Amino acid sequence: MTNIEDLLLSRIRDVADYPEQGVMFKDITPLLADPAAFTALTDALAEIAQNTGATKIVGLEARGFILGAPVAVRAGLGFIPVRKAGKLPGATLRQAYELEYGSAEIEVHAEDLTSADRVLIVDDVLATGGTAEAAVQLIQRAGAEVSGLAVLMELGFLAGRSRLEPALNGAPLEALLQV
Repeated sequence: MTNIEDLLLSRIRDVADYPEQGVMFKDITPLLADPAAFTALTDALAEIAQNTGATKIVGLEARGFILGAPVAVRAGLGFIPVRKAGKLPGATLRQAYELEYGSAEIEVHAEDLTSADRVLIVDDVLATGGTAEAAVQLIQRAGAEVSGLAVLMELGFLAGRSRLEPALNGAPLEALLQV
């Protein structure tokens, strides 16, 4: 492990049986409360953005907003929120996707992305990959190119990476931590 991995892991709290029995929730609020850890995380994600040639950062609701906005500022890029359906005013593009128990929809303002944009998607956790896959499809439908996906941690046992790699068409999927 590197020093940044040690630092980040030391600031992530395990919460047993949340949100339901048998789930070990990874709470990142202690990391966000520590300025040194949050800065290290922001810097690492901003470096990924620069390495992928991103022109915009997309943050996935809601923790992707918390991580993606400072990454965009640090990297000198624009920030675009991808929200749950019905949360954005004006003209939007919407993408439906399947969850473990049901379905959901996300959306983005139609004018926020263009064919000139290379977009890095930022989120806190890669689990099954459903939301991230829908975001990739939404960005592509907007005419932009996905330059990559960057997450704080990947829950490898849920196989989200294998679901996402075909959708990413060779763009990198970077996880700072593997859990």
